[in-house]
Amino acid sequence: MPMTAEDARAHITRLLLERTAQDEARRKEALRDYLDVTQASTDRAASEALAGLIPALMPALYAKWIGLFADRLLETVPLAQIELVCDGSAENAAALTLAYVMFLESARMERQIDEDLAALGAGAAAEGQDPALADMAASYIRARLGVLAEKTKKQ
Repeated sequence: MPMTAEDARAHITRLLLERTAQDEARRKEALRDYLDVTQASTDRAASEALAGLIPALMPALYAKWIGLFADRLLETVPLAQIELVCDGSAENAAALTLAYVMFLESARMERQIDEDLAALGAGAAAEGQDPALADMAASYIRARLGVLAEKTKKQ
């Protein structure tokens, strides 16, 4: 039975969300490592505030960017070809992830990511949160995207 565009979009979204998702323990460990490397003067209260901020942000931003990728892929590539890379194999999962990383590195998406991360800081300030925490969250998200890119390129 041929795959529909909705099936392909769901497969791509599920695959890429799994690649970007972290469980709570891994998220805290990665965040702690990131803060240790980049924010040596960060105090415990700031780290805990940031940890509370990031989980709500990352899934929504990743889902948005993955949705933009899936939409663009479905607009530009024939469904029969997309169906080939949605077969569930590790090789094709890596190919889709690499295509996603390349999409994120495009000039269009770099602007979109910058806009979304700037809106994150503005939204934090509007909600009475410390904009510096939102800036740290944005830096963390950029670092996570970099890690995803490096892992994918090594595969």
